[in-house]
Amino acid sequence: MSQFSSEEEAELQSLLRELLKSVKDRISGAPSVECAEEILLHLEETDKNFHNYEFVKYLRAYVESSFGTVIEEETENFTRGDGHAIGPGQDTLVHAVTKRTRESAQYKQMMQTLKQTMMVVVESLINKFEEDQLKKEEMDRKSQHEQSSSHYTDNCSDSDSSFNQSYAFIKHEQLQVIAEKLDPGRPREVRLEALQSLCYAPPSDVLSCENWTGLRRNLSAALTDPDHELSDKVLQFFAKTFSSSPLNVTKDIYSTIGNMTTFWIRHPEKYMEEIIENTLSLLALHSEQGMSSPGSEKSLEPIHLISLLDIKATWFKKWMHGYYSRTVVLRLLERKYKSLVSYTMQFLLFFTSIFTDISKILCPARRTLYTSKELEFVYFVHSLCVLGRLVMYTNGRKLFPIKVKKRRDPVTLTDLVAILISIMYQHPKPSCGEMTHADSLSPTNLVMEVLRTLCDRTECAVESRNQESRHDYEIILNLPKLNSLEGALTHIADTLARIATTERGLSLLLYDRNLVSAEGESISAAHVVVQFTQRLLAKELHVFSELEIPPAVSGAFVFVCRQMYNTCEGLHVLRPYSLHECIAKAWRTVTFIHTSLTNSMLLDNLLNFAATPKGLLLLQQTGAINECVAYMFSRFTKKLQVSRCEKFGYGVMVTQVAATAPGIAALQSSGFVQTIVVELWSALECGREDVRVVHPKSTPMDPIDRNCLKSFLSLVNLLSSPHAVWELLGHRALPNKTEYNLREMPTSVLDLMDRLIIINSDAKIHSLFNYEQSHTFGLRLLSVLCCNLDSFLLLESQYNLSELLLQGQRDNVTEEFIIDGPSVERNHILVRIGTVGGPSERRLPPRALQKGNDPYPWPMVSTYPLPKYYILDVPKTLRTKQGKNNLFKALDPTIYIWMDDCRRQFCKIMATKSNTLTGYGMTHIQLIQFEIHSKMPSFSNLILKFYLCVCVCVCVCRYGKFLKLLREDSEQDLCLLLKHCQEFLSQQRVSVTSELSCFQGGYPGHDWFASTVFLLMHGDVGRSLSLLLRFSRLLPSAFLWPPRLHSSVHLPIEIAQSGIHPIYSCTAHYVEMLLKAEVPLVFSAFRMSGFTPSQICIQWLGQCFWNYLDWSEICHYVATCVIMGPDYQVYMCISALRHLQQDILQHTQTQDLQVFLKEEPIHGFRVSNYLEYMEGLERNYRSMVLSDMRSILPRSS
Repeated sequence: MSQFSSEEEAELQSLLRELLKSVKDRISGAPSVECAEEILLHLEETDKNFHNYEFVKYLRAYVESSFGTVIEEETENFTRGDGHAIGPGQDTLVHAVTKRTRESAQYKQMMQTLKQTMMVVVESLINKFEEDQLKKEEMDRKSQHEQSSSHYTDNCSDSDSSFNQSYAFIKHEQLQVIAEKLDPGRPREVRLEALQSLCYAPPSDVLSCENWTGLRRNLSAALTDPDHELSDKVLQFFAKTFSSSPLNVTKDIYSTIGNMTTFWIRHPEKYMEEIIENTLSLLALHSEQGMSSPGSEKSLEPIHLISLLDIKATWFKKWMHGYYSRTVVLRLLERKYKSLVSYTMQFLLFFTSIFTDISKILCPARRTLYTSKELEFVYFVHSLCVLGRLVMYTNGRKLFPIKVKKRRDPVTLTDLVAILISIMYQHPKPSCGEMTHADSLSPTNLVMEVLRTLCDRTECAVESRNQESRHDYEIILNLPKLNSLEGALTHIADTLARIATTERGLSLLLYDRNLVSAEGESISAAHVVVQFTQRLLAKELHVFSELEIPPAVSGAFVFVCRQMYNTCEGLHVLRPYSLHECIAKAWRTVTFIHTSLTNSMLLDNLLNFAATPKGLLLLQQTGAINECVAYMFSRFTKKLQVSRCEKFGYGVMVTQVAATAPGIAALQSSGFVQTIVVELWSALECGREDVRVVHPKSTPMDPIDRNCLKSFLSLVNLLSSPHAVWELLGHRALPNKTEYNLREMPTSVLDLMDRLIIINSDAKIHSLFNYEQSHTFGLRLLSVLCCNLDSFLLLESQYNLSELLLQGQRDNVTEEFIIDGPSVERNHILVRIGTVGGPSERRLPPRALQKGNDPYPWPMVSTYPLPKYYILDVPKTLRTKQGKNNLFKALDPTIYIWMDDCRRQFCKIMATKSNTLTGYGMTHIQLIQFEIHSKMPSFSNLILKFYLCVCVCVCVCRYGKFLKLLREDSEQDLCLLLKHCQEFLSQQRVSVTSELSCFQGGYPGHDWFASTVFLLMHGDVGRSLSLLLRFSRLLPSAFLWPPRLHSSVHLPIEIAQSGIHPIYSCTAHYVEMLLKAEVPLVFSAFRMSGFTPSQICIQWLGQCFWNYLDWSEICHYVATCVIMGPDYQVYMCISALRHLQQDILQHTQTQDLQVFLKEEPIHGFRVSNYLEYMEGLERNYRSMVLSDMRSILPRSS
């Protein structure tokens, strides 16, 4: 990139001067420097002549000539697709080209050259401006000097008086005029003239005038002004005032100058370093007396004076806030003034050793003098604030250990934390009345503020937190020795809760076994805390034998436990203590005695078990799920966050609760579902009535208006699970009224189905203000619901959905199809529900229209079967004849070690020839395995009790025929197999008395695993049934075959009657737990979106990955879980989410993550590619995951 010549620099200088002249009026009219900067930054947006300025034209031409060719080359590369992955749309192309161009070497070189040149140009302009200003100032000075003798005189006749030799008297009216002229909105010349006049006025008159407050504010603004002449004048006035002002006004001047630290970035670094070093040099002056015994004479030092002026060390806080100044402070403290830190630490130790009762010092008294104890206390507070601010930063902590006098060992960071905690316990909250200011200066509150900061900052040293938890544990063991039992315990709990809110702190509490119990065992802090909490709730502490345990103490420690058990890893550690039962028992006790505050606190803590799948099962077992959800709804309607530590709402928890039958029933009874529906209808049909309409609202171009997006996603989260659809819509007929009132609002999901989706009458059409937009919205919601095959089957069987959609398409035909929003959306849904297949087995029509004469070139569906365009060719790997492969050659099913050999051979084949394991080859292995592990049970006299929806068999068999696995007349065989399975499983279910739909009859959904086995066996009913019956004896059947454990007698009775399947409470729980550890970015993306990994995983697993993976990968999924172990079901989900990481992060940004995950198949995923990764997960987590899976079936034979 060529450099600018001297002629070009001169031209640039001239053009820049012209630009500044053009915008001079706009800048000078700005009320502050910040506003002026904003005006310049947004000049392109606000100035219509921006692109006509010669300076702008020059820069544009320079940029185009410098690397215009680079832009053209990148555009060509992206258009050609030379190895660059790019999505559709012009905006994406522009973004991608811009990004690549800005990363190019030419761009960086151009920017460097332009920056250097502009610095030279600006510096030249500034120098010329300063020269002009000096000339003007000299002329002003002469004029001012001529007028000074008479400008502010009080018409005195004795003009020879000595008062008039340095300055003249000034009236209050004149000071008011000066204050007005100093307003930041005034022109620079006016402000400079006012400052010049102020410098000639007596400081005593200025400081005592009525306008001093406003004048001081304007002086502060001038002091921080980039104009050096203005700030110099203010400093001259302050210097003159310091020399002649009484002590009572010195603080005002000092505090005004103190604001300079906020604007250091605008001044040269040398200026800042000089101020910092001189200040530290002054504060480092100490007398030789040091810390003597109490009552002895002590000399006042600079640090005492600055402590009186700024007791909480605000000056140091401002210095340490910005990196610009913090670097200088820490460098000087380390190299030259470490003694200042040492002296501060020494005084902290000295004060804590001699003073035990702070309350007397803090008690108010009207006096004009400070006592020596008060002065030392002020210095103590100042020292505490300085050290607390110092340890917040990495380089500040590097100053430790610190050597102090009269102490053999240096003070480490761990020692400092221990000292702070001791201060907190030795000096409880002051007891001298309700004094807010006194409370803020109490050592306990100051220390708690420091400890909270340490706990909240994840980069703080690990050893400090280790010391905190260890010291708190020791305090718990020595409760009777504390000065204030309730206060100390509350502060302990608050500190521990802060530790538990961060990942590193939570890990320390759960897993760091650095504590020793009374029995001599090494335990973690979490175990100590939960044991102590249990004793508090049960009122079994001997310390409180004569006193009532304060609810605040119990609540504080339950809150610490809550910070642990509302995470999957924390619940895993605390689960043996059955804390949910302890809290539920305490809640029932306080409910009986009508203590509202404690009742809400315990309900709140019980509710937080619902943050994880297994925790939700525990909450359901307490019998308090309805009350907890009702409490959550009351807080949700008030827009309250979850707690002081969780700075977010209840979105994730609502989604977690809605995934289960008892959870959605509780949401329905609490009024939550009704609120979501009403909010949605208000946004969609009513709009905001409180907004004045100035311009008509534009017609939305997206299927979902941005105003309705939040309500749409809330409804998707609510109805994501088939359990929610079964409970809210199962066995419920549509109202189908003959007339609808325009002001009649839906209050249920059934009403929404009736008004927005199943629009089968003119009355429903006329009841909508925005028919096309609202119906498109309803169809968009229907599309997401139909992604879950069980939800679709319910809607199809109850409302004849496909025929309704087909009729809507036929009604949209005149001479040809009318292409509009509803017809495009209906077409998409009809193809989606009319075909089954993975990413390479079916084609779905897009929703976006194309430019040109044919905006929608895809075939429109108005009758079944679908056009051949949407049916893809059978994958080549499925057409090849499948026989026995190398997997069987080295296997002898008669020996016990067969399974180990099978696992090794399976991994080898998956790594080399995975396409051979898709049919009989795989099922042969499974049959041999089942023969080894189980015997064929007796099974006869089947009685078929239910009618299976024909569309299920048609759908499954159509897929099997497409895969060339089934013959034409396989529907009856599939029906027979399903009836046999239903009869077999119904004999192993417990009797449950419940109003939940999932308990009314058998398993409410379709048996997708049995259908998968039917396709694997090429439609052979006998072999399929034989395999399923033998498979039912093995542990993998509990998780691969969802109907197997539905209300099963093999489950513990409390789980069988809960309505929560082990796939959710176990598999999905460990998916969330491992996802947080293995793919943290994806886990965070789910949290941000309000969706949960468990929701999408139970959908994948419930329908055996149908519509999400190709058939070959479904076969590999089943084979992997059967041969490698049922815990591979968890690892499979982790691998799939890891595979989708980039897509998940992208759709989190566009706020449609849940829609993307439910509607899109898992493109490019191959089980064989991730088998090695899953084996790594097995090595790390199998002992935990598989043991928990086995513990679910204690009653199984």
